[in-house]
Formats: sequence, C-alpha cells, structure tokens
Amino acid sequence: MNISRQHITRAAVVVFFAAVAIAIASATIGREIYGATKESLLSFGIVNFSGYLFFLIMPVELAFIYYLHSDLSFILLNVVAVTTALGSQMVDYYIGHSLSARIINKLIGRHRYQKAEEEIQKYGNIAIFLFNLLPLSSPLMLCAAGMLRHPLRQALIYSALGLTIKYLFITIFFL
Repeated sequence: MNISRQHITRAAVVVFFAAVAIAIASATIGREIYGATKESLLSFGIVNFSGYLFFLIMPVELAFIYYLHSDLSFILLNVVAVTTALGSQMVDYYIGHSLSARIINKLIGRHRYQKAEEEIQKYGNIAIFLFNLLPLSSPLMLCAAGMLRHPLRQALIYSALGLTIKYLFITIFFL
C-alpha cells in the first residue's frame, strides 16, 4: 500500500479544518445548546461566517434553522445570515484571486475546483446565483470566480440575490 505525501498532506489539512469547524460550532452553538446561555446573533454570525469560508465545511442552513426557532428576530437573523455570508465570500474571492491554482488544487482538490471553474466559465452569474440559492458549495464558486478574475461586483450582487431568496424561503418554510 503506497500512500503518497500529497495524500497525507491533504488528509492532514482536512482533519485540521474539520477540527476548526468542530471547535467553532462547539464554542458557539454547542455552548448555547448544552449550557445555560441564550442564543445570540453574534454566535450565529460567527458560525455563518465560518461556514461560508471555502475551506471549512459547516451546515450553515441547519444552523440558521436552529437559530430561527430562538427568541431572535427573524429579520435580524436574515440580515446577519446574508451579510456574514457575503463577507466570507469576499474572503473566498480574494483568496482565489491571490493564490495560484496549484495551491488551491492541493487544498480542495483539482476535481472540485475544475467543476466550479467550468460552471463559472459556462454560466457565469447564473451559476453564482444558483449556487447561492441552493445548498451547493457557493464558497468554492466564489473562490473559483476570484481565480478567474470574474468581476467582484457582479459576483457579490448575484450571491446576495441567491442568499436573500434562500434565507427568506427557509424562514417562511421553517418559521
């Protein structure tokens, strides 16, 4: 059984970022669920911001539903969800814009990156909108958009539209 150094490095990166995601979720949602503390917009914002970074995988839609059933204002919750997601996606975009394809390929895998790249080249803003509307990997899409030098303003406008509709739909359906 021959395991390459690249596979070991990739596994170590995945384990590290999974540990970071678990630590963030435990420090915010976990503390609020198991502790005596009350849900807050700050903890939701931290979880949502972290979940939209392309290198962390967190179920942000589930976290949104959890916080939706708290005493928090659903309007403020929607505003925080969209703004923190857009903030993270700007980070994803600039990471993609500043890093080489080789580094990104090692971090997330060539296949995942190529798929996002193909979607942006083929469909552009429509792909960005749909990936934000649906529970797909929109952070990867914004990272690829940055690597392809897709206009940031267009990417953020279509991301904001998709995110707003998604979170409003979740609010209506689960409230």
